[in-house]
Amino acid sequence: MSELSLPARAYLLACDTGRNRLPDRERVAQLVRAAALTDLVLRGRLADDGGRPVVSGTGGTGHLVLDDLLAELTADPHRKWRACVRRGARGTLQSVEAQLDAAGVLSLRMSRVLGVFPRRRPVVRDVATAAALHDHVTAALRGTAPVPADVAALTSLAAAAELDAVLPRGERRRHRARLARLEEQAGAAVPALRKVIRELQAARTAAIAAGSGGG
Repeated sequence: MSELSLPARAYLLACDTGRNRLPDRERVAQLVRAAALTDLVLRGRLADDGGRPVVSGTGGTGHLVLDDLLAELTADPHRKWRACVRRGARGTLQSVEAQLDAAGVLSLRMSRVLGVFPRRRPVVRDVATAAALHDHVTAALRGTAPVPADVAALTSLAAAAELDAVLPRGERRRHRARLARLEEQAGAAVPALRKVIRELQAARTAAIAAGSGGG
């Protein structure tokens, strides 16, 4: 799994391999974007400066998605972490999908919702890797021993994105202290992701209330 970037692993973790679908693309897009930022933090290419990510070092990472993000952050260095998670999330998601497809990790199939709206359906070919990611995250959450920084980050990101199929709400509550320790290894993109997800949920709740005539 070490050859896969953190955003690629986050994407696979979110996939429903049994039903060949990606539940809640908007939520997963935010997760993947935050994972890309976190990957750069773990590589020493991003640091926090007063609530903003600052690029450090030179050269590429060997991962196109990460290098594109580095170029983006270099060109526009004034955004805070939350804005960086939100901005360009859909494009980052599509780039990760395309790379996983090209690598043969999954294949993308197009279908239509209600026969009209196009939808991408990821068919994961490397189901064993996806299952191993679930096992690593579950073990990291429930365990007490130190874990590698990338595993701690992936677990923290999955919790922040509230991926109930990966880390159920009850598990997250039960191991809240453990999650806090794991998050310390991950950096500022994780709490930024948590805020973005809560904003997304609030907006959806408001839209539902407005649609039903609620005040």
